[in-house]
Amino acid sequence: MSQTFSPDQKKKLEMLFKEGISVMSEVEVLNEGLADTIKAIAEEMEIKTAVLKKAVRVAYKVNFQQASDDYDLLETILETVGRTD
Repeated sequence: MSQTFSPDQKKKLEMLFKEGISVMSEVEVLNEGLADTIKAIAEEMEIKTAVLKKAVRVAYKVNFQQASDDYDLLETILETVGRTD
């Protein structure tokens, strides 16, 4: 089944796509800049980039307790299978 759109709906869709593509482009540029900044600081401080990036993500989501609980579970699983060396 094919859907047809009224002229008003078409205008709304066109506006959505114009604004959506613009926002997504801006987000991509900002994410690239953040990644470059994280990488530079990680190298300067001799921290793994992935760890620093995860710390920023956890801080953003304000879910340190969940991350801590996940790490505890990961540690328990690895201890259970004898892979903590």
